[in-house]
Amino acid sequence: MKLIIKPERGLGKIKVELEEELVREIARLSERYGVPVERVIEIALKGEFRESAGELEELEEKAEELEKRAWKLEREYSPLRFKAYGLSEDNMILARELAGLIAENSQLRRFLGLKPKRNPELRRLISYYRK
Repeated sequence: MKLIIKPERGLGKIKVELEEELVREIARLSERYGVPVERVIEIALKGEFRESAGELEELEEKAEELEKRAWKLEREYSPLRFKAYGLSEDNMILARELAGLIAENSQLRRFLGLKPKRNPELRRLISYYRK
């Protein structure tokens, strides 16, 4: 790869031939950190880079380990969430049926001339599951 460095002012320019191994390393760094190849070369020439002293690699390993643990927990709790969803659907169906039975019971009590029963706690429970 041929690298041409032009000054901001003036006519002088520098031409440099880069080895293939160096070009591959620059491309790898560019891809790894998500910056353009030109920016990687600029940082290398200006010396604006900092050594990570192994911290970056250590953090990447920890992140991978945490990701593996998260997926393991996801596999464990996924069936439980599915069962909980099924139970909540069953509760909604039962709440509808119970509301219908309470209404039927009230009609029968009126028909028999009995005083209708009001159970606010049961109605609150039914309204919770009918959402």
